[in-house]
Amino acid sequence: MRRKLSSSADEDNEGGSPDPAKLNHDGKKTTFTTAKYDLNRHSDTLDRRKVEKVLAPALSASGTWTSPTRLQASTKKQDVSPDQTGDKILDARARLLRRTRSPWSCSLLTATATLAAIILMLFILHSFVTWQLDSKGCDMYYTRSMFFNFADFDTEHTRFASKYSLHLYREVGFDEDPKVKGVPVLFIPGNAGSYRQARSLASETVQYYYNTVQQDKEALKGGATSIDFFSVDFNEDFTAFHGQTLLDQAEYLNDAVAYILSLYHDPRRSQRDPGLPDPSSVILIGHSMGGVAARTMLTMPNYQSNSINTIITISAPHARSPVSVDATLVRTYQRINTYWRDAYSQKWASDNPLWHVTLISVAGGSLDTTVPSDYASLASLVPSTHGFTVFTSSIPGMWTGADHIQTTWCVQLVRPIARSIFDALDVHRPSQTKPRAERMRVFKRWYLTGMEEIAEKMLLHNDPTTVLTLEDQSNSVNPAGQTLVLRSLGRAGKTTAHVLPIPPQEVPGQKRFTLLSNLPLQEDPESGHLDVLFCSVLPLQPGHSAALFSMNLDLSEGSAGSTRLACKNAAIDRIILPASYRTSTQPFNKGSPFSYLQYELEDLAEHQFVAIVDKVSQNTHAWAIAEFSDSSEGHVPVSTSLQRLLAFGIRLKLPAERPLVTTFEVPALHSSLLAFKLRMGKQPCGDSAELFTPLLRQYLSEPHESRYFVNVKEANVSLHGIAPFMPPPLRSQAAQSGLSLQFWTDPTCGSSIDVSLQVDIGGSIGKLVMRYRTVFAAFPLLIVALVVRKQFKIYDHSALTFLAISRAISSAAAPLATSVGWHVWSTNTTESAIDYTKNDLLLGSQDPIFWFLLPMCGLLSAGLCILINYAALGVVSLLQIPLHMFGFRSSGPKNDNTK
Repeated sequence: MRRKLSSSADEDNEGGSPDPAKLNHDGKKTTFTTAKYDLNRHSDTLDRRKVEKVLAPALSASGTWTSPTRLQASTKKQDVSPDQTGDKILDARARLLRRTRSPWSCSLLTATATLAAIILMLFILHSFVTWQLDSKGCDMYYTRSMFFNFADFDTEHTRFASKYSLHLYREVGFDEDPKVKGVPVLFIPGNAGSYRQARSLASETVQYYYNTVQQDKEALKGGATSIDFFSVDFNEDFTAFHGQTLLDQAEYLNDAVAYILSLYHDPRRSQRDPGLPDPSSVILIGHSMGGVAARTMLTMPNYQSNSINTIITISAPHARSPVSVDATLVRTYQRINTYWRDAYSQKWASDNPLWHVTLISVAGGSLDTTVPSDYASLASLVPSTHGFTVFTSSIPGMWTGADHIQTTWCVQLVRPIARSIFDALDVHRPSQTKPRAERMRVFKRWYLTGMEEIAEKMLLHNDPTTVLTLEDQSNSVNPAGQTLVLRSLGRAGKTTAHVLPIPPQEVPGQKRFTLLSNLPLQEDPESGHLDVLFCSVLPLQPGHSAALFSMNLDLSEGSAGSTRLACKNAAIDRIILPASYRTSTQPFNKGSPFSYLQYELEDLAEHQFVAIVDKVSQNTHAWAIAEFSDSSEGHVPVSTSLQRLLAFGIRLKLPAERPLVTTFEVPALHSSLLAFKLRMGKQPCGDSAELFTPLLRQYLSEPHESRYFVNVKEANVSLHGIAPFMPPPLRSQAAQSGLSLQFWTDPTCGSSIDVSLQVDIGGSIGKLVMRYRTVFAAFPLLIVALVVRKQFKIYDHSALTFLAISRAISSAAAPLATSVGWHVWSTNTTESAIDYTKNDLLLGSQDPIFWFLLPMCGLLSAGLCILINYAALGVVSLLQIPLHMFGFRSSGPKNDNTK
């Protein structure tokens, strides 16, 4: 029946024209085979058009796409038939699809960008490892330690007793008694730190007390006593990666403080003098994240009010988290810092819960490659009345950087920290410490150079202690305005005095007094070889005696006409500087340092004379230089823009007639991303006439960072000023003074010295590693996300092709880096209110001069992703070799055309 109907239908068309619907495109009759072929070809054509529509904009940027219109136009010019043109178009598209699908495909642009990224990456790493490196000068501390564990500090006192533990340090040979008897100090280790890291500090406190403090009656009378050094074992928890761990540690530490204070109330556990008040607070010392945990304690619900008033942190990232991988950690940082900022923004002290707290932050500098030392800054958290940030290279007598672990055992750092704690103690007070203002004065004296603006001169607070008697006709008075140069002290073989009259004060800040010597200045007038006295005429009444003074220095030699002067010893304000001779190589080299004094004229308003007393009994190579100089001659501002400085550098000159100290202030230099090379010409002064070689100090006013260069000819200048991702200062009106270069040169040489400062490109590139190491880890993840998005977008539209990673990177990542970079730098505006989060995104800086950093980071990240991609492909290919060797074949799709 069916066959009949079919044949009848065919018979109806016999002799007539064929049905157009049943003819193919060649005019031939359509059969089942030809219909199937036409259907497949039509489907392939639709799929190719769909792919072309998606691939055309994506692949045009890579330079591998040839549009159909251009291809057809080229074939028309060559008089090629339409069938040949279609075949060529199909062949070109097939080749394009094969290259697009191939994982090894790589365009010329991608290969060039990857090669540039490899070169740049190697250059950055080489610069970080070899350029602008600070020398290490720390000496290791050795101890004989023993720890007592408090097993009864259990779950009745804290819910973390099974996780953490508390220990008491004792030194073998000095104190092995587990009973408490002094002032409690608690050491807090950092991320993955050990409680045994407290050994060096604890040992120094024990030895310094038994060897020095115990024999000093004045110190004991002033409130010094022994120290009970406690340490916490956190089982090496990773605090830097988990916010809840930081909160748990802070809660445990508050419980530990309460338990430590309870020990002094228990007669079975305490040997403390019953006449002294029981301690009500504990001094905290935190290393790394331990310093952040110490600040967190004051924000916790279980914090006992006034149980903490002194915190010293070492290499602690206060400003921001060193690794922002945990949302809880970021929120914890924000809550802690907001609490501290709000507390110090209160108008009245009664409204500030942290008014009694002093916070000192010590940073290791460029040698610390674990935590960027920029993050140790307190400028956005604490005012200068309650704390400050200081770098180890600024601490007197240390003058060197320290890495993250060295800060726990460096002898040059351990000693000033331990001794500053003793000077801050007052065992007669329940808090066990001096009032806040006095504690700050102690910490400034031990940690700062003494030349900072916030440094206090103790001479103003002391009373005269020495009576100096001089002959009226003595020729030891130096002419006004002339520099006093004393060579070969002790040449006279007896005690002599050299007097400089103090000039009248006309304009505040116009003149200052400076003195430099290679002899130490001693506060005890009987033990020193050189005294510097600031004197006033002593108006003694008839019958009045000078016996009230502790020292009577009579140099009148029995002359009838003599003048008595009441003097103050300036040794209390002595500033020590590293010695600088022709043989000097590093500021931390062993040897006697220089003694330096510096006073503004208004500080000496109540005095009339300065007496330099030479008490050396025999001829020596010791020397001293003293003068009154104009501040305008010794302080030279350098007005230049950062762009001009980077392009042409700075050329300075120290004139032949110059003061002892000359300071060049360069406000444009404040970025921590830049490094410079300083070159200083030779000081043309004979070997016999030269007292010392040039000494350089580079410094910032906030944070307090000073670096010294002895016998300077060349110096690597770098700083920790304005850094990426750092919040703005707490006081928005604080002026940024930039970098200052302070030179001590021999004024007796009488010759000028040329100084040049040029940008160090290699050294600056190396600074990017510490500032942007998290960016180098985060940007590749962003690039991978963009690539995957691009690949799936093309695949969803075409359903035939999956772009190779290298081609997807070139089409997705590069335009994003350019557009985002332009948007960031073009929208930089001035804000009226302080926004502490404005530097949190992207590269953490709003300085337009560093606009190139974003595309550079994008290039490095894209190159890194491509390298990892090809490395993975290479590993897979190598792993396939054994499979082929042993005869394994991959089960790929079969070709229907091969029979």
